[in-house]
Amino acid sequence: MSTPEAKSTTKIFVAGHRGMVGSAIVRHLLSKGYTNIITRTRAELDLTDQRAVQTFFESEKPQQVYLAAAKVGGIHANNVYRAEFLYENLMMEANIIHAAWAHGVNKLLFLGSSCIYPKLAPQPLAEDALLTGPLEPTNEPYAIAKIAGIKLCEAYRHQYGANFISAMPTNLYGPGDNYDLETSHVLPALLRKIHTAKVHGHPSVPIWGTGAPKREFLHVDDLAEACVHLMVTYNGGEWVNVGTGEDLSIKSLAELICDIVGYTGELNWDTSKPDGTPRKLMNVDRINALGWKARIALREGIERVYSEIKETFA
Repeated sequence: MSTPEAKSTTKIFVAGHRGMVGSAIVRHLLSKGYTNIITRTRAELDLTDQRAVQTFFESEKPQQVYLAAAKVGGIHANNVYRAEFLYENLMMEANIIHAAWAHGVNKLLFLGSSCIYPKLAPQPLAEDALLTGPLEPTNEPYAIAKIAGIKLCEAYRHQYGANFISAMPTNLYGPGDNYDLETSHVLPALLRKIHTAKVHGHPSVPIWGTGAPKREFLHVDDLAEACVHLMVTYNGGEWVNVGTGEDLSIKSLAELICDIVGYTGELNWDTSKPDGTPRKLMNVDRINALGWKARIALREGIERVYSEIKETFA
């Protein structure tokens, strides 16, 4: 484990510190006594600019890197802006990983995504399912970029002995989430819709699909704890899934949110709309064996989030 002295002297660069994941990592590092944290906004450092990234690493010389920077979005954005999602994510990760090696970074953690796994891979999704079948077409560019990041870390480890590791989180929620109904993911979208229906006295809430698909949700603070745990304790070459290992149906999720919000109206399921993948659950045996388990129960996590954001909704 890191000593108090190491925590104050270890120079850590968190790429993407303004995003939901990066900001959670910064919060957790600070809570654990790490004080020498470097961050840069996009205006200060364009991570797609190779020369700028090299110059940054040369001058700052970080010892550890959390690579949480990414161009992200929902299904619509992933599907429409396919070139941008592939190009920008490839450039950011390639620039950072190469510069980290070139400038002697001791350890780097790359953050991927559960979308790297084949669309029809057996459930729960185990790490060895990677590259065993076709990807989900709508977010294929993002998934391919993330797979390339995993393979870059693997290659720099194999060729140069670099201690670069990768973690694959499941669906996330928590502080800093996106609540735009056009672009948000299912949990924040349901939370906002059901809260709005309660505030305005709407008798029902329209929801896409049948409610049957099952999904897994991890609080971003749990992910941040897992990332720091891996940075401190794990030096293996295998990428590691990060999740709860538990899922629930979208219908059950909507009913849970109704209970938390205090909404007693009807849920109107529009079964003419698509359901998406029937199930998406991560196998978390590897990270559990490494001494980490998710701690924030879903109800507790949603209650926390709701207390923080309800005043900001209409």
